[in-house]
Order: sequence, then C-alpha cells, then structure tokens
Amino acid sequence: MTSDSPQDSRSNGAANVNQQSPPWDYPTVAGNPADVEKNAGRSSSNSTGQLVNHNGHKVTKGIKPDGESGRRGFHPIYFVKICWFSASYASRAVNILWPVVPVAIVVRYSHKDHALLVFILNYIAMVPCANLIGFAGQELARKLPKVFGVLLETTLGSLVEIVLFMVLLTSNQFAVIRAAILGSILATLLLCLGLCFFIGGMKREEQCFSDVVSEVGSGLLLTAGLGLSVPVAFFVALSHSSEVVSREELDHKVLMISRIASILLIVAYAIYVWFQMHTHHGLYDDLFEFDERIDADRHKDLRKPKLTFTECILALAISIALVTLIAIGLVDQIEPVVRHYGVSESFMGLILVPIVEKAAEHLTAMDEAWDNQMNFALSHVLGATIQTALLNAPLVIIVSWGLDKPMDLNFEVFDIVMLILAILVVGNFLRDGKSNYLEGALCVIVYMIFAVAAFYYPNPPNLAGAATAGGDSAQGATAERRMLM
Repeated sequence: MTSDSPQDSRSNGAANVNQQSPPWDYPTVAGNPADVEKNAGRSSSNSTGQLVNHNGHKVTKGIKPDGESGRRGFHPIYFVKICWFSASYASRAVNILWPVVPVAIVVRYSHKDHALLVFILNYIAMVPCANLIGFAGQELARKLPKVFGVLLETTLGSLVEIVLFMVLLTSNQFAVIRAAILGSILATLLLCLGLCFFIGGMKREEQCFSDVVSEVGSGLLLTAGLGLSVPVAFFVALSHSSEVVSREELDHKVLMISRIASILLIVAYAIYVWFQMHTHHGLYDDLFEFDERIDADRHKDLRKPKLTFTECILALAISIALVTLIAIGLVDQIEPVVRHYGVSESFMGLILVPIVEKAAEHLTAMDEAWDNQMNFALSHVLGATIQTALLNAPLVIIVSWGLDKPMDLNFEVFDIVMLILAILVVGNFLRDGKSNYLEGALCVIVYMIFAVAAFYYPNPPNLAGAATAGGDSAQGATAERRMLM
C-alpha cells in the first residue's frame, strides 16, 4: 500500500503530532494502545487488492473509508432510519419535532391572522430542518478529506442563516438583519462555545485544544469585529456635525464604506480558506486526526450505517427546500409580532432568530465537546462565527447592492459594543489552550446578560415603516422574494 493510503496518512499524522511536541497536552485515552488503535478505524485491502474499510465495505474511489456506506443510490427505508437514528442523542431528540413541520406549513395558510401562533410553529419547525442539514453535511464531510470536510460542514450549517438573511432582505427588514448578524456571532461565540466548555468539562477536569485553532480564530474574529465596527464609528463621529456633512450625504458615505468593507472582508475570508485548505492543511489534518484517535466513542460512530452520496445530496435538497419555505413563513410574522406583542426588535434579531439559525452547528459542536474532540468543536464554533462575520454578512451587503437596496453595516452602538466585548471575553478564555466547565458557565452567563439587555432595548419610533423601508410595498417585496429564491 502506498504512503497516500488513509492508513499510512493516519499513522504519519499521529507521528507528526508527537514529533512536534505541541504546547497543548491532551489527556491520555482510557484503554490499552491496542484498543485505541482498533478504535481508529483502519482500512485495509482484501485478497483482490480492493481497499475495504473497518466495516468490510469496498471503498469507492474518491470516498474516504470512514464515509463509505457499502451501498449505492437511494434506499428510502435505509435513508429514513439512518437520518433518524444515526445522529447524536441531542440530534435524535430534535427529530421528535418533525411532526411540527407540516403543521407549521398548514397553519401558515389556514390561520394567517394568528401571527404569534404562526411564528412559534415556524420557529420550532426550523430546528429539525436545520438539524437535517447539519446531519447530511456531517455525513457528506465523512466522505471527503478532513479539512475540506470540516469547512464544508460549517458552510452547510450556515445555509439556514443565509436563507433567513435573504428572505429578510427581500422583506426590507434591514434592522432585523443587522441585529441577526451580530446575534448569530454572539450566540455561537458565547452560548454555543460556553455550552461546549460546560458539557465537556462535566466529564473531565479540563480539556485541551491546539493554539493553532484558537489563535487563528481569535485573530480573524478581531479583524471581523474591526471591519464591522468601522461604519458605525464613522457614522457616530459625524452624525452630530450637520454643518460638516448632511444626513443624506452621511448615509450615502456609510453605505459606500459598508460595501467596500464587505468586499475586503470576503477577501479576508478567501485568504483564510486558502490558509486552511492549501498552505497549512497538513497542520489541521494532524489536529483532526489526533482528535479522532482520542475519541472514546469512535468505534461506535464507525459502526453506524452511513448515507450514500446520493442520499446526502437528497437530504440536503429536502432540508434546504423546507428551510426556505419555513423561513418565509417565519419572516412574514416578525413585523406583526414585534408591533402587536411588545417583543423588542433587538431581542428578535439578536437572540431569537440567531438561536434557530445555528441550531445544527450548535448540536454538532456540543456533541464533539462531549466526546473530547475540542479541536473539532472549536473549528465548528469559531469557523461558523468567522463565516458569519467574513462571508455571510458581507454577502448580504453585496446582494442588496445588486438589488439596489440601501442595506449597510451601520449597526446599533449597543449591538457593536456587545460584539467587541464578547470577542475580548472569548479571546481571554482561549488564550491558555485549556477549558473547563467554569469558563463555559461564565460564557453562558455573559450571553444571558446580553439577552436581558436586548429584551429591554426599546424599539425605534419609526417601527411602522421598518417593514417597508425604501418605499416598496408588501406585494413588491413578495415578488422580489420569489424572484430571488
């Protein structure tokens, strides 16, 4: 077998980790070395020279052994059983919510006047659909090289967020989008990371992770925080100087700064992907390989049945279609709920919408933290946060530019201050390369304080026109949404 085989690559990756003697020190794995090696899921060749994986399935060319299902095409019964039973315990619990999905779709058309009921049902229905996207992305990632698989899984986990942003954009709910952008970052950075630290710390005194993942992630987050705060600082600095620049001219300048900054942030994200996928992929490969080797439940995960490539694509298509349909129903009710039920627009955008956006990503990261795969967990948490700040948010600005909509990055000062504080808090916790349940609890508490402040943040006085900003009618917004989708 050549040195490019998965078995040799795994051995070389582990050797590189040991030879480099990194500053982070993992806890020892329970069991003797033979058991640990058996759990690593080796592949081998049969008598005909065909590569087979740990389950005895012949490995298809281009598919990694860990993701080989041993089947081809689409099998409905296997498809449903695997999607229902083969995820983590948390994901299986979320699958119980699937009956809410058809109910939410029906109620949206049969009870249009009950805005709160429609909103709640669509909000709940979004969770299992997002979970299916996450599971299908995880299954697809198993079949691909590890670094690319983690990046793809993170990207697919952000699809719900992108769909919601685009639906909100076609409804001209710019304030909710801006709040949701920062809220998504806060939810992933504080709530999800805090729960990862807390859940993982309940089983162990402390958990260790590579400074490569934490330092690169922290640096990119600071860059994103700076890029998102510049338009706000520019606006605040000149908003009280009417003799220097008029309000219309100031708004135009902020809009242009936002568009140029968005282009530069996307360039920064492209450089990060190149760094992770090309120039430094070997380092990330070593980290992920080592995380897999210390996973005590890896042998159970390897034995679980897998989706075929066709079934992965089909699951993604079904879940994305459902997410889009439910997102439209959800967004249509935001303005009536905010107007008639006293819900703060800031609380809606900063807290409620982001939690359901990243539900799949949060469940995946927490499951990995429970299994002591902290490099995987951090890659998902920081990767999702970086993607929101450097790709999804700028993408909304670029798309709005193409649609000739005045969407900018002029966030509320309250929101941007919370973002900077969150980045500083998390950066401090990541600095030593170790985590425990205390740090996790503190992150969650900080997030809860932000949530309380957002709940009491007053709505703007011109809320009545927020849903129709830019002079578009409701019918025009609906037509644009259909065109965009």
